[in-house]
Amino acid sequence: MSRALPSLRALQMFSAVARHQSLSQAAEALCVTHSALSQQMQKLEQQLGVTLLRRTTRGVSLTAVGERFRANVDGDLQQLNAHVMELMSLREGEASLVVGVLPALADRWLLPRLPRFLAAWPQMAVTVREFPNKLFAGEFRFDVALHYPDAVWPQAQPQPLFDESCIVVCSPQAAFARAAASGDFRRVPLLHLANRPQAWAAWLEDSALVRVPPNALAGHRFDLFTTLVEAVRAGLGAAIVPTFFVRRELEDGRLVQAHRHVQQNTQRYAVFVPAQRAAHDGVAAFVEWVRNEARAEGAGGQAV
Repeated sequence: MSRALPSLRALQMFSAVARHQSLSQAAEALCVTHSALSQQMQKLEQQLGVTLLRRTTRGVSLTAVGERFRANVDGDLQQLNAHVMELMSLREGEASLVVGVLPALADRWLLPRLPRFLAAWPQMAVTVREFPNKLFAGEFRFDVALHYPDAVWPQAQPQPLFDESCIVVCSPQAAFARAAASGDFRRVPLLHLANRPQAWAAWLEDSALVRVPPNALAGHRFDLFTTLVEAVRAGLGAAIVPTFFVRRELEDGRLVQAHRHVQQNTQRYAVFVPAQRAAHDGVAAFVEWVRNEARAEGAGGQAV
């Protein structure tokens, strides 16, 4: 005989108890009585057949099973709330499009161009969700995504978008700027993106420069392109970054290209479309638009 699933209200109550670590405080937050909440937690444990709460005279705490359950419940409640808010935000006759995208690509490539898509599709409400990981899980509910082509999304196939190009940038006031411009990198402080540890070695080899630092792996490391660029602006050193990522800083003079060499095809980006969404008007229009954008502007690299 199958067990009945817990109600949404029961899960919300459990989440509140887990958050407050107190039945009294959770009951007050939920506007229910202490006894009603206590009974609901006992019923939930009976339904699930496990002990979620450790009860003492000093209050309640989560068991190991309760901790695991809380992580799943909180995530599911947040996702459900996001879905409801997304639906409630739509105006009559408006369609929605959920785009998953790498943070760097969203900030410096997609978002500056997005007004052109919305001008052509004013009835489209776009939700941009940033995902930094290469691994797409099946529960990610995207209509379309922009990512590295080796990202795993079983329901979708990658279509090539553009190849990235990379340059070396530094502060205009950097003491080493003149030496770097002439091709002398022996005393240039190297800054690195943590997940691209070989970027400097690859750029130096591609440039065929001979006056190179003794150790291309040495230097400060940063997890994000945004913090890496801020470190460059602060004068900590030079960094290798995608051309599209620093276009604004180069245009307004906050950064300069430290050396003329441009390394091509350092990374490829792709657009993912799940098969069940490919025929959706908004998805098809977005894919056509984003590929046209890549071809028209080169994306700081080469459209493919």
